[in-house]
Amino acid sequence: MAFLWMLIVGGVIGWLGGLIIGRDVPGGIIGNIVAGFVGAWLGSVLLGSFGPVIGGFYIIPALIGAIIVVFLVSLVLRSIRR
Repeated sequence: MAFLWMLIVGGVIGWLGGLIIGRDVPGGIIGNIVAGFVGAWLGSVLLGSFGPVIGGFYIIPALIGAIIVVFLVSLVLRSIRR
């Protein structure tokens, strides 16, 4: 049950990251989950572990990391399309 909760929270974090910067994550739900997990890792590396914990994720660093990941992925995909 904990793994399912982590998937849900990771997906929501990835979705919120895309929603904040106004760009969609490619891959739909799976892309949101991946962006949430990678964003949580990146946020904890850059900012450390602080804030509320939900589903094993520190929400504030994970959200900031997801915003960075979604922004970078959108930049890379835009440059590939050209």
